[in-house]
Amino acid sequence: MTTSQHDPETPAADGACCGVSACCTTGEQAADPRQTIHQAKTDSGCGCIADRLPVAVIGAGPVGLAAAAQLAERGLDFVVLEAGDQAAASIAEWKHVRLFSPWRYNTDAAARRMLEGTGWTAPDLDALPTGGDLIEHYLRPLAALPQIADRLRFGVRVEAITRDGYDRLRSNGRDDAAFLLRLNGGQELRARAVIDASGTWTRPNVLGATGLPAYGEAEFADHITHALPDVLGPDRKRFAGKHSLVVGAGHSAATTLLALAELANDDPGTQITWAIRGGDAARTYGGGDADQLPARGALGTRVRDLVESGQIRLLTGFFTHALTSTTAGIEVTSSGGHAVIVDEIVAATGFRPDHSITAELRLSWDPIMGTTPALAPLIDPNEHSCGTVPPHGVDELTHPETGYYAIGVKSYGRAPTFLLATGYEQARSVVAALAGDWEAARKVELELPETGVCSSNLAPAGAPAGLATGISGGLLAQPLALTDASGGGCCA
Repeated sequence: MTTSQHDPETPAADGACCGVSACCTTGEQAADPRQTIHQAKTDSGCGCIADRLPVAVIGAGPVGLAAAAQLAERGLDFVVLEAGDQAAASIAEWKHVRLFSPWRYNTDAAARRMLEGTGWTAPDLDALPTGGDLIEHYLRPLAALPQIADRLRFGVRVEAITRDGYDRLRSNGRDDAAFLLRLNGGQELRARAVIDASGTWTRPNVLGATGLPAYGEAEFADHITHALPDVLGPDRKRFAGKHSLVVGAGHSAATTLLALAELANDDPGTQITWAIRGGDAARTYGGGDADQLPARGALGTRVRDLVESGQIRLLTGFFTHALTSTTAGIEVTSSGGHAVIVDEIVAATGFRPDHSITAELRLSWDPIMGTTPALAPLIDPNEHSCGTVPPHGVDELTHPETGYYAIGVKSYGRAPTFLLATGYEQARSVVAALAGDWEAARKVELELPETGVCSSNLAPAGAPAGLATGISGGLLAQPLALTDASGGGCCA
């Protein structure tokens, strides 16, 4: 494998200083906004080299902050670029949702060691946190550590990544050139390596079943919400007393269905229709009692009970094709001709990565899932569930472009089988490689809880309160107290 390590005494081609043409003191803010916001120190001659630049981490979510913790622990310089105004800005949008994986799977080892050094106490390892809990009790304290906070930049969006002085065509000396990240506001940043943990939350899939927008999708955008609306909170008025259509067969769809069912208990005028492309909902119903995460295993079981009781109307073999306006509401038509008229639509159709910012890099993507070719067969949802994905690290995440790594849910492309524990191990392995510790980088170990099917599942009676589902196969759940078909109480 070609690594990002190189001899610091070897000058780059064309007499350039490892591809870095202008340097200033580390962390210095340049007066000219087109200059870098974080560059390496320069010595006499060719002392300004790519290895003295920071590692750029894109995204301050759980996996990006895990990478930061790993970098800090190994003493590597880095900067974390977060487009939002806070750490875990995307999670803040589903803070009402409860994860189906307990705390023991949701924290990174290096991050825990750093936090414990400040007197931080880990939450109950068997408890199921909400997204808000994850931020308040783990991610916010982690981002506030001085080893990380001093290198964390909010409101910074990466618009493009290239090599300094190189477009995608130019080869000679390429691996020794620094990465150049163009940022919003006209600034640029040079880095020795890029760890892209920007996720997929801002890139939801379209409603159309073909991967193309359904006809009329843009016209009715005000009546379409994407995964995990807060049905029992701020979004309540949007759905109460309305007929809602949920499209999708994953954990996010199941969580929203259960929230709507709870809403319907309070407002009987609320109607729920669920549309999936499959011939049956077995994949969503999932592993049940066989799932080693009880909250995940119970999710599909509870949705199945609501379907069988008639509280949720299930449409199978439904391929969303067109939306049109009628006097009764929005008519949603399947390519097979079947139709349903509704008031609101939840497109729980998954997410996809944004690879546009890396157009000038030499990257290799699997044509189906949009992940590295080596990783694709390991996470293929046709073959694997969340719990059967084998351990993988830097070797499987490496591209022809030395030093660029997509980790976390972005590394999974369109595969919905991601768990946080997987992303943390990716971060550990990649950072070990950047530190030159290839023995640790390739000693990849990962124990994931088994599941019958990764694309769905919820908590049985007696389990901690809360539903569970996942963003791109990951995590989530929402506190509910449903009534079973016999009319008795049913605890989440």
